[in-house]
Amino acid sequence: MKKIILLVMLIFSSLCGVVNIEAASANSISEARPLEETYPEFGYETVEEAVKEFEQHFNQGLKLPLRIPPINFTHHFGRFNDLDGDINDSFELIFINDKSPENQYEIAVRPLKHKIPIKDKRVVKLFTLKNGNEAKFINISESFEALVFERDNWQYRLSINKKISDKVSSEMLVEIANSIDYPSKKKNPLEMNSIVYQLTSAISRG
Repeated sequence: MKKIILLVMLIFSSLCGVVNIEAASANSISEARPLEETYPEFGYETVEEAVKEFEQHFNQGLKLPLRIPPINFTHHFGRFNDLDGDINDSFELIFINDKSPENQYEIAVRPLKHKIPIKDKRVVKLFTLKNGNEAKFINISESFEALVFERDNWQYRLSINKKISDKVSSEMLVEIANSIDYPSKKKNPLEMNSIVYQLTSAISRG
């Protein structure tokens, strides 16, 4: 009889443990914070604000591509990295999807005088942009690849997750880079260009 009672107690304790674990998991999921709350904690903000800070810091206008990859994004954020000195100061524009983590695209810009050198072993393919400048399609890591080019005293890097390379080819990144050359003049040199419209369209498709 004692053995039966002990067995029942053991089973009951085990069931309670499973319930507690499942409850904890459910709480973790319900407590997951949206990206618009977490990313600002790492310095990310609206694209407009990040561009404004970057342009004011270097006293030079920044042009961004009008085109974006033909994939869905749920969020986009900008960040101006203002570190000690200008050598590591840069601008970031990221596109992400909280439902599809592989949908990652980033535009990084830094002053040409502080550009990141590209080793030959990283270069996969060379392209010529429509403005005549050279663009290098490089292998960054096991997870990312990028198109790197120079213009207007900036070094640009358009990075994409390799998991979506079948949807975003190197040729497509070249088209995106070429879309910077558009006939548009800003009324205010620090005014955000029409990339805002493109960003809104991308998010609405998500």
